[in-house]
Amino acid sequence: MASRLLEFFRRKKIESIGRMTQMTQDEIITNTKTVMQGLEALKNEHNSILHGIDGTTGSQPSSLQSEQNAVEEKSTLVQKSLEMIELGLGEAQVMMALASHLQMVEAEKQKLRTQVRRLCQENAWLRDELANTQQKLQASEQAVAQLEEDKRHLEFMASIKKYDQDIQNDESTTDKMDKPKQDDPVVDLFPDEENDDRTNMSPTPQSHFAQQVNAGYEIPARLRTLHNLVIQYASQGRYEVAVPLCKQALEDLEKTSGHDHPDVATMLNILALVYRDQNKYKEAANLLNDALAIREKTLGENHPAVAATLNNLAVLYGKRGKYKEAEPLCKRALEIREKVLGKDHPDVAKQLNNLALLCQNQ
Repeated sequence: MASRLLEFFRRKKIESIGRMTQMTQDEIITNTKTVMQGLEALKNEHNSILHGIDGTTGSQPSSLQSEQNAVEEKSTLVQKSLEMIELGLGEAQVMMALASHLQMVEAEKQKLRTQVRRLCQENAWLRDELANTQQKLQASEQAVAQLEEDKRHLEFMASIKKYDQDIQNDESTTDKMDKPKQDDPVVDLFPDEENDDRTNMSPTPQSHFAQQVNAGYEIPARLRTLHNLVIQYASQGRYEVAVPLCKQALEDLEKTSGHDHPDVATMLNILALVYRDQNKYKEAANLLNDALAIREKTLGENHPAVAATLNNLAVLYGKRGKYKEAEPLCKRALEIREKVLGKDHPDVAKQLNNLALLCQNQ
């Protein structure tokens, strides 16, 4: 009977091991506990059988040697069965210990996974904070650069204002010492032969240059500083500075006020005179014609500024020896001044003088 029970439990154990490969950890632990309970019951049963055999052996006479041998053999088998049961219980306890250890390992793994997720979240948060800090740093650097640029611009404008104030003081002093400033003094178109060199001209004096530009049209306040700078550089022959200043001012004026604006015509007139001093007559003529068209369109055909531009264009043609092209321009400027200023005005007399010089050179 004991051998059959042992064989039954062995088969159950083998079957349970086969099923364990497909079971979860909790199912394995539950089944192991069940097996341990069965083994404990079987162990108790074997112990009772073994005690019964030992009691039977002690009460039988020693004469029945064969029966005693059979009982000892049964006792040995029961003892072996008990050893196998003890081994099974030991294996079950080892499995339970392993299961407990695995549970601890799994719990530690879950804890580590939670820490990893938390670290990943903190890492993402730190990256966002770093990106925001970098953006703030870039914005701060840009703001600092802009402030430095504004500071340089303000320092430049302050120096310009100081220079402009000095120029105005010098001009007012010169006006007081010499004579009242004329609104439209006329350029001497054709000086004496010994003083005229059309192929190698010297820079126009500063006061003379300013009078040509201002003729018949007051320089606006926003252009006065730039106008004084250009006059200063042009009178010194520093055309590499005067020309870019004029071009930059033209670009800014056209963006803010449009091409057809009197201030644009004024800057065109200034740049044309700078080109004329450099013997760039073609470029100067194109600019003066453009300025003339703008002034006729915006100020009217009989405005003193139109007469001033006509006179400057006649001067340019006269310096190139194109007296026939200069004569109708000079006549038209004379007609405008006679109409606006009257025939007895000094500017009309100067325009008549220019026309006389043209006729003399022809």
